[in-house]
Amino acid sequence: MAISFVLIWTGWIVATRQGVQSSITPAGIVIIRFSVAALFFLPWYWRQGVLPKDVDRRLLFLMVICAGVPYVLIVSSGMGFAPAADIGALLPGTMPLFAALLGWVVLKEIFEPPRILGFFLIASGIILIAGSAVVVGVNGAWRGHLLFLLGAFSWSVFTHAFKQSGLGSFQAAGLIGFWSLAIVIPLAALTGGSGLMAMSWPELGYQVIAQGLVGGVLSLVAYGAAVANLGATKAAAFGSLVPALVALLAIPVLGEVP
Repeated sequence: MAISFVLIWTGWIVATRQGVQSSITPAGIVIIRFSVAALFFLPWYWRQGVLPKDVDRRLLFLMVICAGVPYVLIVSSGMGFAPAADIGALLPGTMPLFAALLGWVVLKEIFEPPRILGFFLIASGIILIAGSAVVVGVNGAWRGHLLFLLGAFSWSVFTHAFKQSGLGSFQAAGLIGFWSLAIVIPLAALTGGSGLMAMSWPELGYQVIAQGLVGGVLSLVAYGAAVANLGATKAAAFGSLVPALVALLAIPVLGEVP
């Protein structure tokens, strides 16, 4: 499952970068992602409800905020400023570091020397991949870099909240989908529209698959299963595989050569 979410995230990042370069807005990406997810999980809502009694409401709130609408808006907004290679390095690439830091501070996790060395190597790889643009903010890309780091921290909070909630990966994805959809429509109106009406049918279909099925359903289910089986910190560490894959895939799809 860990390898599955790595591949899913790679495709989602490239597809989202492609989407924000067209007529679709970040609000439109959010609408597609969570409307498709909500429809997919509709049979589950009918049987289980949308507010399970045995789930800590605080953890559920953190999950919805840190993996739902705010997270997707932060990340998709950042993708309008920086190329795909930077996205891969600074979003999933920094997740292991944030997850480890939260585990150490909040859960008092102790890391053995080989894992500490691994975190150091991940940080070094991020610096090398992102290059000088991370430091000097070439062409205003620093705005995207800051948003990606915020998104990585947000997802790390979700990772630990999900682990503590006791929910299954399918349940978590369904709840995030429902509560995110409940706030996304008025949010789209406040942010100036979605840009969906200006998209061609092939573009819309592509984004429905990439954002809705892959991003809104498969990514959460696969990542949740990885967290349940490996633990929050180890599952997040697999995100360090994404930067190189994103940079390679962006060459033929986006024409972005690192």
